[in-house]
Amino acid sequence: MDNSGLILGPTLATLEGDAGYGLIADGALAWRDGLIAYAGPRSGLPKHLTGDGIETTGLITPGLVDCHTHVVFAGNRAGEFEQRLQGVSYEEIARSGGGIVSSVNAVRSASEDELLAQSLPRVHALVSDGVTTLEIKSGYGLDLANERKMLRVARRIGESCGITVHTTYLAAHALPPEYANRADDYIDQVIAWLPVLHEEGLVDAVDAYCERIGFNPAQTRRVFEAARALGLPVKLHADQLSDLDGAALAAEFGGLSADHIEYTNDHGVQAMRDAGTVAVLLPGAFHVLRETKLPPIDALRKAGVPMAVATDCNPGTSPLLSQRQAMQLACTHFRLTPEEAVRGATQHAARALAVHGDRGVLRAGMRADFVLWSVAQPAALCYWLGGDLAQSVYAGGLRINR
Repeated sequence: MDNSGLILGPTLATLEGDAGYGLIADGALAWRDGLIAYAGPRSGLPKHLTGDGIETTGLITPGLVDCHTHVVFAGNRAGEFEQRLQGVSYEEIARSGGGIVSSVNAVRSASEDELLAQSLPRVHALVSDGVTTLEIKSGYGLDLANERKMLRVARRIGESCGITVHTTYLAAHALPPEYANRADDYIDQVIAWLPVLHEEGLVDAVDAYCERIGFNPAQTRRVFEAARALGLPVKLHADQLSDLDGAALAAEFGGLSADHIEYTNDHGVQAMRDAGTVAVLLPGAFHVLRETKLPPIDALRKAGVPMAVATDCNPGTSPLLSQRQAMQLACTHFRLTPEEAVRGATQHAARALAVHGDRGVLRAGMRADFVLWSVAQPAALCYWLGGDLAQSVYAGGLRINR
């Protein structure tokens, strides 16, 4: 299949440099063999790249990178959403057998094909709104067979949808019922399963849920040490509901990212800066849980910590099927500027997956992942609530949206 082409006329938001959108009016974007060959003004297009191209208007940005999702799951938890609206807290639901454990039961009951069939429509929704690179976590299996099943489905999603999928092993997500009151014993198993799944080519990174209703810092440290022994990068659900110094722990291990971080303290921010750890903001969960504790946005800005934005698409706390809506929520709730949100969903999100060397900006030599939007300016991507704004979504130079 030919993955070369040329688009002429739209405005390009290259995101080159550290500030601004890198706008180029009356632009040209050429790609050859799945890589960008030219991204600049039409007037500067090299002669060897001229030819029949698509003449259009609108805006082209890099493809969106959704760097934190739990998009592979079975069933839903709409009933818990109703409970929370009636005053029941997320922690109360989790401690009474709901929350993550209810999704575990649904995943364990589904075959691999059934799990794929339920998950694909969610991924199609993300792709149709501009996502070309997607992180997918396990963590609803909580035993070897079902963690493997989730990771296998994630790999199949990448093949089916023509996008890049990064898999994250999150067996340290919750304590399964069969290990009630035996968290340390369960962590022993999490560590034992990791090399098995890594050997099968199913693990790109390792995550954990370090929280009062998850796993404590000492248990998280054990998981991270096992990941480090295998040469696997780590990331962390950190400081979402309380301050357990999770961000600093992620940074100590050179973590790709610390995610949520509503309660992260100044020490954690400085540790992230020093380690190059990305702050992944998840406004979907903040919105659905009606949280009031904001992440330390000003401190992150002052320290120069890159801020990524992701959907956290999951069945319980962020049933969000649009990365662009996550960008809008980040602006509305966290007061990010539209430029910060756009960079957060492209350049910085790519850094949170360690793929910033070949995507996240429009530049010759980068992977030809880009979106043609039916808007005139980048801020409009964070302005509109809903709507079908992505005209064409390309991954590796091939159009992938329907």
